Amino acid sequence: MLLTGTPQDGPRWLDRSTPPHIVTLILMTGLATLNMNIILPSLPNLALHFDRDYAVVQLAVSAYLAMTALLQLVIGPLSDRYGRRPVSLVCAVIFLFATLGCIWAPNFEAFLVFRLLQTAIASSIAISRAIVRDMVPPEQAASKIAYVTMGMAVAPMIGPVIGGFLELWFGWHAVFWMIFVFGLLVTWMLWADLGETNLTPSTSFRDQFRAYPELASSRRFWGYSGTAACATGGFFAFLGGGPWVASHVLGLTSAELGFWFGTIAVGYMAGNYISGRFASQIGMNRMMVIGSLIAICSPVLNILLFWTGMVSAPGFFGCMLLIGLGNGISLPSANAGIVSVRPHLAGSASGLGGAMMIGGGAALSAVAGALLRPETGAWPMLIIMLLSLIASFLFALDVVRVARRKGDLVR
Repeated sequence: MLLTGTPQDGPRWLDRSTPPHIVTLILMTGLATLNMNIILPSLPNLALHFDRDYAVVQLAVSAYLAMTALLQLVIGPLSDRYGRRPVSLVCAVIFLFATLGCIWAPNFEAFLVFRLLQTAIASSIAISRAIVRDMVPPEQAASKIAYVTMGMAVAPMIGPVIGGFLELWFGWHAVFWMIFVFGLLVTWMLWADLGETNLTPSTSFRDQFRAYPELASSRRFWGYSGTAACATGGFFAFLGGGPWVASHVLGLTSAELGFWFGTIAVGYMAGNYISGRFASQIGMNRMMVIGSLIAICSPVLNILLFWTGMVSAPGFFGCMLLIGLGNGISLPSANAGIVSVRPHLAGSASGLGGAMMIGGGAALSAVAGALLRPETGAWPMLIIMLLSLIASFLFALDVVRVARRKGDLVR
């Protein structure tokens, strides 16, 4: 359904003739992020159920991330061509059928196929950013994206906890039934509340793919995308190596690890709140620089702690809280910049930027996890984090330099 006014008219709750309410945006992106990691506690039992090695069953996570990255490249242009609403609804329905397929899969091969089809819901990540950009100018987009991602931060924080209890009490099937019910709620919300915000759809899907060279020729696009991808990469490197460091270096139990990992999400939510509160006044370029600098302090301080032999769980995770805080400040502005460089290509830009973030982050996560050994300790992870976050800071500085020469982005 097309809007009867303009995106700036503002949302009305459960009114398909106006832009979606922020609650709808939070729920659609929350489902996408929750589905990524809620099955982590179920992997051992999935391996037993399907009689497969744990390394094979882990494809349900690693292949899922890779497929999500590839999907971002297609979903963005689709939403620019056919609209945000129809693409979101079709992807949500595919997700529901794929979730049922996971529940009733007769073997692991079928399960993995349906698990990969579940990545359809990852469209919500790219489309939500494009919707925000349709509705408001760049600086306001940074603030609105911050509030949306603040809600998203809760999902990966509580996902494994919920999945662990469901697995313990009812088995792994219960995890997918819960996801299915949540998916039904989100699909209904999309149908009832998501008014079309793309009022100028492109005339050809092929033209949308031809738009990628236009994006690639923009130095600002690479600056915003590089800032976001490297900031995310630093965090993913921690996700790939942090559990090993916590158990093998710090000697934490799984319960203690779950508690301390929650502090990172708290830092991220705090950063999102700060970004939502001040991005429009300070400016998204300066917010990226500030957030990148704060994030760099995380590996730097931990390097000092490990160098002096003063490392402990509170100190290690206290320093890591800074990467959550810094990324919470910088990423909303970087994502707003990605979709604002070429507003008529907001969906394509969001998809390409999202692919870079998820794909690059997954790669750094795998590298960090593979390099950790008893003889290396935490050093490989900390060095990878530091280099990635420094790169994010340099990309942010380059965006500032371009803005000084060519002026700030306008609607």
